[in-house]
Amino acid sequence: MQGISLDFVGLKPFIQDYELKLMESSVFAAHDMLERKTGAGRNMLGWMELPSRISEEEINKIKACASKINKQADVFIVVGIGGSYLGSKAVIDLFTDTFNNLQKESERKHPQILFAGNNLSGKYLRNLIEYIQDKEVAINVISKSGTTIEPAVAFRILKLFLEEKYGVAGAAERIYVTTDSSKGVLKKISDANDYETFVIPDDVGGRYSVLTPVGLLPMAVAGIDFEDILDGAMFAAHVYNQRNIEHNECYKYAAYRNILQKKGKEIEILASYEPSFQYFIEWFKQLFGESEGKNLKGIFPAGVNFTTDLHSMGQFIQDGKRNIFETVINIKLNKSFIKLPKIACDEDGLNYLADKEIDYINKQAFLGTLQAHVSGEVPNIVINLDELNTYNIGQLIMFFEKACAISGYISGVNPFDQPGVEAYKKNMMDLLKMNDSINNL
Repeated sequence: MQGISLDFVGLKPFIQDYELKLMESSVFAAHDMLERKTGAGRNMLGWMELPSRISEEEINKIKACASKINKQADVFIVVGIGGSYLGSKAVIDLFTDTFNNLQKESERKHPQILFAGNNLSGKYLRNLIEYIQDKEVAINVISKSGTTIEPAVAFRILKLFLEEKYGVAGAAERIYVTTDSSKGVLKKISDANDYETFVIPDDVGGRYSVLTPVGLLPMAVAGIDFEDILDGAMFAAHVYNQRNIEHNECYKYAAYRNILQKKGKEIEILASYEPSFQYFIEWFKQLFGESEGKNLKGIFPAGVNFTTDLHSMGQFIQDGKRNIFETVINIKLNKSFIKLPKIACDEDGLNYLADKEIDYINKQAFLGTLQAHVSGEVPNIVINLDELNTYNIGQLIMFFEKACAISGYISGVNPFDQPGVEAYKKNMMDLLKMNDSINNL
């Protein structure tokens, strides 16, 4: 069942119907490049088939390891950067208690899930090591090559911590590796130490890897029904494969993005009125930023959390430079059901909202903001989720991945490489090695 629909009414003042029709040939060409695997990056299209090609054996292995981790650890640390952590962090935040990590160990159903290897902050690593000193710990290090500096640094420190705490053999029981099937530094380390290993498919890039063990193992540890996410993604893969721009909302979204860019709308702001979407927005930013931002092209992906950011970014969005458009994730049914109570004295003047659900108030903020921003010349696209559940989020993940690939091909770039990222890595490594040589003189 499709739990996602798009509302393009907020584009009517800015785009004419014929403009979408003019995009049809570009959309179809992009569709054909994906289906026939004739476009740039054709060897990195495994993400399109992930929901259907994962084996029962791998699903059972993920479940078994998650069960083991839940028994052995108070704290589970996911070590990775970019696509190696953003997807799992996004889903975990959506489907676990907001304050899960603050609960006592006896109150939590699953380990605390913390993240490392996504920065080079000495303060962060020091604080992490100090925090876990008296905790039972397991880690999942995620890297295709094993040479990405941020997770490599964190893994070395955490590996030594575990070996000092549990011994080499004991540490090996608590280290889970997600990496390449046959090559790379991390694969060699894993084989040498007999770590439990999961494979990142060769034909899946990091930012498209959330539906591989990269994302599925941490989700399973958090008690999330990852099979339901896969089912939702599989359904979306079918629905969003129609070679029809009118009825395929994914393709329509990709087309509208490119039309808006040609009209000078060069920044897309993904917004949500649910704070737990914060890291989903971060995942979206990486997906589109790394995929489209090359060859001096691309729409800059940004993100806001409303209503919070209406009190900071709201002014700019309403009255600033008119080079932006918004895509808003709206959850139709919110199941919190918390209401504003009525009080006798009405000293805060809020009794006119008494017995109204907080979500109702939030929805009025959404509708009022939508009207204001469209009137302020900010085109708006609304993605409606019938409700926030794992099946619908699986659909949403596949929706954005497919839209990103189509949009990238429309704009004439390879959506599956990241040469700019490699440039900074090379410069950083050159500087580190040069400074090391000078220090050894």
